[in-house]
Amino acid sequence: VIMDVTNESSVAEAFNTMADEVATPDVVVSNAGVATSKKALDLNGQDWDRVIDTNLKGCWLVGNEAARRLSAINRGGSIIMISSILGHRVAGNVAPYAAAKAGVEQLTRALALEWARYGIRVNALAPGYIETDLNRDFFNSEPGQKMIRRIPQRRLGQADDLSGPLLLLASGLSDYMTGSTLVVDGGHLQSSL
Repeated sequence: VIMDVTNESSVAEAFNTMADEVATPDVVVSNAGVATSKKALDLNGQDWDRVIDTNLKGCWLVGNEAARRLSAINRGGSIIMISSILGHRVAGNVAPYAAAKAGVEQLTRALALEWARYGIRVNALAPGYIETDLNRDFFNSEPGQKMIRRIPQRRLGQADDLSGPLLLLASGLSDYMTGSTLVVDGGHLQSSL
C-alpha cells in the first residue's frame, strides 16, 4: 500500500485500502524518514519542513490513524516509531533530523500514555549506524572508517540486527512495554555520553 506520510488524506486512504483488502493492522511501523546534510546556516524553510514533516509529522499521522481505527473496533495493537540515536545525541549538519528524531522520542512517550487505556502500545526503535546502499560509499571512506572505529563493537549494524528488537516490540512478548525506546547501536550511544 502506497502512502505519503506527510499527507493526512493519503494516510487515511492507505488505511482504508488495508482495511478493505485485509484488515485494520494491529502492528504498525512508522518508518518513513529523510535527512539533509547541510549546515544549519545553509538550511532554508523547505529543507526544514521536508525533514520534520516526513520524520515527525509522518509518525504522528500514521500512528494517530492506526490508533483511531484500533480504538474504534476495540482492539489493541502495537505502534512502533523508528527513531535514531540522533534523537538522543547530535551530530553536525543534521539539525532538522536530530530535532525530528528527538520529537519522535517524546511523541512515543506522549502517545503511549494516552493510548495505553485502549490496549495500544507505542514504542520506539532507535538504530545507530546501519549499513545501507545509501551510506555504503561514505562508510568505505576514511571519515566513515573513523566513525566506525568510534562504535564500541567496531562495526556498522546490519538490517538483520534490527529484526529481533522490532519483532519483540511487535509481538506479545512486549505486552507490558509502552513508551519505551530500544536502542540498537553497537554501544555507540553509551560511548558518547
